[in-house]
Amino acid sequence: MSKRILITGGAGFIGSHLSEKLLAEGNEVICVDNFFTGSKSNIEHLFGHPRFEVLRHDVTFPLYVEVDQIYNLACPASPVHYQHDPVQTTKTSVVGAINMLGLAKRLRIPILQASTSEVYGDPAVHPQTEEYWGNVNPIGPRSCYDEGKRAAETLFFDYRRQHDLSIKVIRIFNTYGPRMHPNDGRVVSNFIVQALRGEPITIYGDGSQTRSFCYVDDLVDGMVRLMATPHDVTGPINVGNPGEFTMLELAQAVLGITGSSSTIEHRPLPQDDPKQRQPDISRARSELGWEPTVALAAGLQSTVDYFRRVLAV
Repeated sequence: MSKRILITGGAGFIGSHLSEKLLAEGNEVICVDNFFTGSKSNIEHLFGHPRFEVLRHDVTFPLYVEVDQIYNLACPASPVHYQHDPVQTTKTSVVGAINMLGLAKRLRIPILQASTSEVYGDPAVHPQTEEYWGNVNPIGPRSCYDEGKRAAETLFFDYRRQHDLSIKVIRIFNTYGPRMHPNDGRVVSNFIVQALRGEPITIYGDGSQTRSFCYVDDLVDGMVRLMATPHDVTGPINVGNPGEFTMLELAQAVLGITGSSSTIEHRPLPQDDPKQRQPDISRARSELGWEPTVALAAGLQSTVDYFRRVLAV
């Protein structure tokens, strides 16, 4: 049965792919975005769709709409963007969560929070399970995002305990794919843009730090599966690709796919940058029947193809 679904941050990288998937399943989608990091170009191909609607709105202000489900994705997610206005980043995570939880409570509908692997900080446990409480610097330059998302999780579980709200909390690990922002400072987009422009690929530290990269289609599938679970399945659930790659391996993969002659340059490691990040997805496998299906090489190829078009190189 068709549902009316609200996506905050719906014009962002992940939100635009989620909008597409939910429309393809026959739902109505209300995309809410203040276009700070979201972009109309991500969703302009949906503008003529009869079941798609866009509202320019900032989630730090209340929103009054009638919907059946809420996906709360609104928040800058790359260090370049979330450190640009750290106070607003924290407000988006915390006040935005309060506003969306209030709407869900009034309507008695399920709400999904897009949380993050950043709640684990620079982890002392590897790989990271949902039971791990994390190793986060609460006063560092990244904490506006890390602690904002941790506070949002707190609010979600308090609304669950206090109001029996149907909540779903997903912890998203590094995600990549078409419609990433070219200047978001994330490693995949950085490497691809540098390679396509023939600029040196910049690796912070010695390149031995690791990340796990999940293709956006796999992530969106996990989000929709979590939203479809019964009332008693709340998460948090890790959704990411457990395949672990060093920064050096990623740079070499990008060079291979682009055929670029870029050199590799090393720079100092930023403060509080996690040394390793890999999800334990046992819970996603057992509770959602989910695991990633897109290999890094295939995902990188489609991402490179996208950036070739955007950059016209």
